[in-house]
Amino acid sequence: MDHGNAATRGWNPPNRAGGTARRCDVLVIGGGPAGSTAAALLADKGWEVVLLEKDRHPRFHIGESLLPMNLPLFDALGVRGEIEEIAMMKYGAELCSPHHDWKQTYLFSDALDKSWPHAYQVPRAAFDHILLRNCARKGVKVIEECRVTRVGFPKAGGCVVSAAGAGQGEQVWEARYLVDASGRDTFLANKLGIKRRNPRHASAALFGHFTGVERLPGRDEGNISIFWFEHGWFWVIPLRNGITSVGAVCWPRYLKSRASSSEAFLWETIALSPGLSSRMRNARLTTPVTATGNYSYMAERMAGKGYVMLGDAFAFIDPVFSSGVFFAMNSALLGAETVDGALRHPARRRIYEARFDKAVRRGLTSFSWFIYRMTSPTIRDMLMSPRNVCRIQEALLSLLAGDVFRSRSVHLRLLLFKAIYYVNAARAARRSFAAWRRRKRALRDDYREPAAG
Repeated sequence: MDHGNAATRGWNPPNRAGGTARRCDVLVIGGGPAGSTAAALLADKGWEVVLLEKDRHPRFHIGESLLPMNLPLFDALGVRGEIEEIAMMKYGAELCSPHHDWKQTYLFSDALDKSWPHAYQVPRAAFDHILLRNCARKGVKVIEECRVTRVGFPKAGGCVVSAAGAGQGEQVWEARYLVDASGRDTFLANKLGIKRRNPRHASAALFGHFTGVERLPGRDEGNISIFWFEHGWFWVIPLRNGITSVGAVCWPRYLKSRASSSEAFLWETIALSPGLSSRMRNARLTTPVTATGNYSYMAERMAGKGYVMLGDAFAFIDPVFSSGVFFAMNSALLGAETVDGALRHPARRRIYEARFDKAVRRGLTSFSWFIYRMTSPTIRDMLMSPRNVCRIQEALLSLLAGDVFRSRSVHLRLLLFKAIYYVNAARAARRSFAAWRRRKRALRDDYREPAAG
């Protein structure tokens, strides 16, 4: 298939001989964590990089909870000190179940690799701005308020991109490689017609920022809390300056049932969790409540001749394990290596792409198995009563830390965890079947946020 034809249908790019197109080695779409990371790393490798960002930073974004394995990436970029200045220390996660009389805390220091005992909670506006400024310092040409509208892949190679800037009219760029880090806009996957809804998962979310939310005591103050409830689960993410991010990830069918405003419905949903309600008895909403549609999708491929897709531009499943920013940045690291290799050794392009594909999918698969079963009563019981037989609990902590790309020992122990899960599910066959049937019904639903209300 000629992917370029699919992307350029109905568009004739300007004649190259006319001199209307600007040129660079790599053009990056999107200035979030994936785009900024890839741009900075490619600039470090000596390439001329241009980054086009549709908004102006800083701008609000969700996804404030990071993983320990983000820290080596911050070190590689040289931004760890800046990020620590805006962050709260996160040493682990607290799980709260309405079916258990206790809370379970997981600490990253208990993972198989003890080298990364903490992560951060960050305000995403400031965090993303740090990463964007960093890539500009490294020589990347950053153009904000510039939205990419069209793309083509000429047979001779490279790409031609058209973009509309605020008050600047149309810009046309020619680049040897395109990096799509457009996030949930999934620019290239949409243009190529390869974005697919994930048939194995469906969820929708409702969230906002609050003050006055009760925090955990002492060293645990910055830990994320997860609350299961009848229709899904809640996140509680403490940030600096007394702000707490609170959101509900639910079956789409539940969000479809709302008959009130988004703000009222979020409070009604919080009331369904006594544990969370207790911590929010003095809380006050400080931002508008945002509702999002189905989180779960994946593109058919993440690379081709002249392009790679990073982070959410390729796939997104669910935020339950705070993996979004880590996957975005890690895929940017792997994607930058792929682009650099393909530009230097064009004959080996497919080899680099295959390695990139395998590595990214392996991490997604590791998290996905747990995400698909997060509302299963069997997985809930196992997470609330962990056992470290054969160091399985340590491997689970390694997964929660994001350490799913380096160690074979982690994957072997997670396989043992899965085997135990299936045995336990079989022992409670009636309960497991009821949960499976409920999930199947939920997967048939979709949710689209109304235009108003």
